[in-house]
Amino acid sequence: MKAIVISSPGGPEVLQLQQVEDPELKDDEVLIKVQASALNRADTVQRIGAYPPPKGASNYLGLECSGTIEAVGKSVSRWKIGDQVCALLSGGGYAEKVAVPAAQVLPVPTGVSLKDAASFPEVACTVWSTVFMMSRLSAGETILVHGGSSGIGTFAIQIAKYQGARVFVTAGSEEKLAVCKDLGADVCINYKTEDFVKRVKEETDGKGVDVILDHIGASYFKQNLESLNFDGRLFIIGFMGGAVSEVDLRALLSRRLTVQAAGLRYRSAENKAVIVSEVEKNVWPAIVAGRVKPVIYKYFPLSDATEAHQLMENSTHIGKILLVP
Repeated sequence: MKAIVISSPGGPEVLQLQQVEDPELKDDEVLIKVQASALNRADTVQRIGAYPPPKGASNYLGLECSGTIEAVGKSVSRWKIGDQVCALLSGGGYAEKVAVPAAQVLPVPTGVSLKDAASFPEVACTVWSTVFMMSRLSAGETILVHGGSSGIGTFAIQIAKYQGARVFVTAGSEEKLAVCKDLGADVCINYKTEDFVKRVKEETDGKGVDVILDHIGASYFKQNLESLNFDGRLFIIGFMGGAVSEVDLRALLSRRLTVQAAGLRYRSAENKAVIVSEVEKNVWPAIVAGRVKPVIYKYFPLSDATEAHQLMENSTHIGKILLVP
């Protein structure tokens, strides 16, 4: 099969399409002929050598895909050859075929094309596990999503609205904020021209929001804590603004704040299976009902992975970027 190989750690130009061995299929896995794979910011970090795949996972990039099942392992009962699916991967999506544990596979939601279904697994599993399973966002509460126009952001806005929350977002341009508003965001903040803490306080009668989903990390840490309501929950899923920060613990204590952080990739297979099952139960009905839609900025041929990575690192895109073998 063909796959994108990292010739050596570095910039987008190190990505090369090469002929490689087909994946080996384990008993509890299915083999998917890939229709599309989606980019995630983590892919660019892995490309420079800073985010290695978990032990035993594919060395190729790609944390989600969609496609058709070509083979099933001996112990797999739910899926059969020919099923159209999408899947959460630990790696290997930037290829023509990928082997994945059967419990990390989801049916393509009714009303979504096989190609576009590749845009959902990673964002749905990330947002559902962090915002809902761990931070327990509930109807009537408020959430602030940083990077509202990103793949994670565009999905988080829609599912939070579906669940009955009031949604605040930050983004860096009026064009991006307009898309967030169209997706249902209630309060849209341009972080380049506005102080998001001030705006959050103004819009919540001085209280703050209940949950924050943040991929910036250190440079936003203090402002995030200031933006939280009593019993507020900050969830960190990335460190684009640095990983080391200072905290005045009195702020946490006096307002009973919770700070959590998690990634998906290094979770155990059992843990991922639970999340995928919860996503199918809670998120898939919202997609089928048309309340959560794929937001896709651009499709690239797999051979143009370099250009796709350049686009992602420019941060001009809105929503997901897909690679199509």
